[in-house]
Amino acid sequence: MIEILLQYLVFVSAGAFLVAAYVYVRSMLKGSVKPNRVSWLLWAIASMISFAAEVSNGAGFAAVPVFMSGFCPLLIFAASFLVKGTHWRLVKLDYACGLLSALALVFWIVTSDADVAILFAILSDALASVPTLLKGWQHPESESAWTYLVGIFGGLTSFLAISAWIFSQYAFPAYLVIISILLVLSIYRKRILIYF
Repeated sequence: MIEILLQYLVFVSAGAFLVAAYVYVRSMLKGSVKPNRVSWLLWAIASMISFAAEVSNGAGFAAVPVFMSGFCPLLIFAASFLVKGTHWRLVKLDYACGLLSALALVFWIVTSDADVAILFAILSDALASVPTLLKGWQHPESESAWTYLVGIFGGLTSFLAISAWIFSQYAFPAYLVIISILLVLSIYRKRILIYF
């Protein structure tokens, strides 16, 4: 019974993802957060591809946080066009990471294998994270860690709902936890270093 209840935590994480997206968009409206559109768009695409690949390989509730890790960035990306002056100025590195991410997704389309899809979705998502990791490192005031803290929680709840410990069900949630931790650390590094 407890195991079944723990599986339903993925729906709590889904709600947390929505709240985090709302907080991020609200911060955009206030002018305190400036999203990197390349990262947010590619995070949405990579997560949705991973979600589709997981579902095609039999993932059940464990795929809910992966879906939300794509849906919410899509909302944030769309909102960045509705609020003037809220996007981060893109530089050559942003475009290069975006191009490499897109190529990773194209390679997956060519292979049509769910595990390969997830592997390339992870690669694409990681490359898309580089501009935001750098921005968080150099300008932590331009980001909100709340969204990435929820990413950690969401990834961890996926583990509670995994029906089979196979690559297609655990790889993207594990990656989501790792990249979210790195994003939080990039934003809070100055505060963390004070304690050491």
